[in-house]
Amino acid sequence: MNTFDILFYHIFSYFKTKYKQKSNAIAMIYVSVLQCALLLLLGVFFAKFFNQMNMDTMSESKTWTLFVLVSGFIFFKNWLQYTGKRRMMIHAKMNKKTKPMYNIWLLLLLPIIVLVLTYILFQAV
Repeated sequence: MNTFDILFYHIFSYFKTKYKQKSNAIAMIYVSVLQCALLLLLGVFFAKFFNQMNMDTMSESKTWTLFVLVSGFIFFKNWLQYTGKRRMMIHAKMNKKTKPMYNIWLLLLLPIIVLVLTYILFQAV
C-alpha cells in the first residue's frame, strides 16, 4: 500500500458515515485531484528549472496538452484501481492496522496548499 491508498481510505472512511453511496467517488476524486496537483507542481518546478538553465524543451502548448493527457490517465487509473478488488484489499488491510487519525481538514486542504505552492512557484523568476 502506498500513501495515496492510505489517504483514499481515510477520506473514504470519513465520508462513509455521511454519504454512504458517494463516499467512494469522493475519495477517488480527492486522490486524483491530489495526484494531478502534485504532477502540476512537479511540472512547474522542472519548467522553471529548465528555463533558468537556458534549455529549450517543449513548447507551452505541448506541455499543457501532455498535462491534460496524463491527468486523464490518472483519473482513469484511479477509477479502475479504487472501484474493485483493490478497494476491498485496502479496507481489509486498514482494518487490521491501528488507524492513525489524521486531521480531515488538513487532508482536504492539502490539494489547495499544493496548488498555492504551484502558483507561487509559477510566479517566481
